[in-house]
Amino acid sequence: MGRTTAIIIAAAAAVVILAGVLLFMLGRGSEKDVNELDKELSDMKLPNSGPNSGATAPQPGPTGTLAGRSLVVVSWGGAYTKSQIEAYHKPFETKTGAKINSIDYNGGVGEIKAQVESGNITWDVVDMELADAQRACDEGLLEKIDAGNLPAAPDGTPAVQDFVPNGITPCAVTSILFSHIVAYDSTKFEANPPKTLADFFNVKTFPGKRGLRKTSPKINLELALRADGVPGDQVYQVLSAKEGVDRAFKKLDTIKSNVVWWETGAQPPQLLADGEVTMTTAYNGRIFDAQITEAKPFVIIWDGQLQELDVFGIVKGTKNLDAAMQFVSFATDTQRLADQAQWIAYGPARRSSLPLVGKHAIKGVDMGPHMPNAPQNSTNAIQIDFLWWADHQEELNQRWAAWLAK
Repeated sequence: MGRTTAIIIAAAAAVVILAGVLLFMLGRGSEKDVNELDKELSDMKLPNSGPNSGATAPQPGPTGTLAGRSLVVVSWGGAYTKSQIEAYHKPFETKTGAKINSIDYNGGVGEIKAQVESGNITWDVVDMELADAQRACDEGLLEKIDAGNLPAAPDGTPAVQDFVPNGITPCAVTSILFSHIVAYDSTKFEANPPKTLADFFNVKTFPGKRGLRKTSPKINLELALRADGVPGDQVYQVLSAKEGVDRAFKKLDTIKSNVVWWETGAQPPQLLADGEVTMTTAYNGRIFDAQITEAKPFVIIWDGQLQELDVFGIVKGTKNLDAAMQFVSFATDTQRLADQAQWIAYGPARRSSLPLVGKHAIKGVDMGPHMPNAPQNSTNAIQIDFLWWADHQEELNQRWAAWLAK
């Protein structure tokens, strides 16, 4: 009799608790539909995750040892890879015992595709531009990444809510936001320096050779249209028509005879330093590195900058899938992204990382004003439409190759 009574009391208590939970949720608005309620629940802070909770939410990271294991991580070289080695590679090696072999490449998906199709996969993790990662994902060249396995922010905010828009896609996780900008050598234009993107195309008023990236029409077409007066919010609408593409190439024709082509990120600052060009397109972080660590007299023109997300993808079929997943999870946590921003002027992709960004690791320069997404730098910026490029890259690559060959 006593046991039966205990069971009845326990069951009744469970019903009361369940009813309380339901009343708590439904009492907030019984007319809410399921989707609205689900969104509210998703947005609710986790228990004990507030600033005054006295506890820090756990951040899952690499588990188990990778001692004796090697991982090939492919990136863009120069100051950018240096920042990754310091912020990601070295701490990961210390934590797991793994050895990271760093390899440089020039972007695109060609080498990844060749490896996957041949079955001779030698790369594990690849740093990619988002449009390339989306295309590679669509073609089955990258492994799917479960966003639920990525570490939360220190306050418990799930990764999917902590990253910038488009920061997590089915096959990629963003590490940084960077910009394609125009830079010039200030010693060449002391009396009348260029100030706008349109000045880059004005070789009469601002004489000298121009540096442009050769490896893709992406960036070049957008910059050409923006310099030709197309508003930022209309660039991809204009490019979607043949007449718009023709307009972009016509604008590029105006400086083609003055162009010195570059293919790797290290080349633009070198072209400026050697006097081969007076102005060049470049990655903002490369110019920052030349300005701060080498004291070069270079100036960035932020007008019309094109912001882009750089991501980590994992090559489909890698034999080191577990280690690659651990690396991506580790490298894109809050602290690691903030640490990278202390080495190079690329904005961290997590919102929780921004307050942790401080001064340059060597020079002591405040990094905030050098971030491409700083308010004063991004007033006339647009973000590259990676989905648009995933749909149009192939056809425009052919048009680009034909134009280069003329």
